[in-house]
Amino acid sequence: MSTFLQLLGACCFGILIGWYIYYINRHRKDDVQFSDLVTLVGVLGGATVLTVFPEESDLFGAYGVGLAFGFFGYFVLLIILVKRSDNFDTDYFLDGRNKDENGKMRVPPLSDRGAGAAMNANSSGGIEGHRE
Repeated sequence: MSTFLQLLGACCFGILIGWYIYYINRHRKDDVQFSDLVTLVGVLGGATVLTVFPEESDLFGAYGVGLAFGFFGYFVLLIILVKRSDNFDTDYFLDGRNKDENGKMRVPPLSDRGAGAAMNANSSGGIEGHRE
C-alpha cells in the first residue's frame, strides 16, 4: 500500500509531465511526425515510468490522474487567460489571432504560430486556408 506522500508525489510528477507535454505540442514549429507519437508514448508509459510507478498500482493511477490534470489544466488556464485578456479572443485558439499595436485584430505569420495553425491572413483581412 502506498503512502499519501508517495501518491501525492506521483500525481505531482504526472501534472508536471502533462503540463510540459501540452506546452511542447502547443509551441511546436514543425508538422507532427510519427516519431513524435512514439516519443510521447515512451514518456507517458515507457519502461522508466513503469519501473518507478508499477503497472496496476496506486502510484501509476496517481501518475495518470496527474497527467490528466496537468495536460487539461494547461488548456483550462489558457482559456481563462485568453478570456480575461483584452488582446485576444476565442479566435486565438483557431489561428493565433491577437490585437496589434493599433488595436486591430491580426493573424500572425505561420512562422510565429505552431504547426497546427494552418490558416493565413490574405490581403483583404480575411482568412484563407494555407499550408507551407
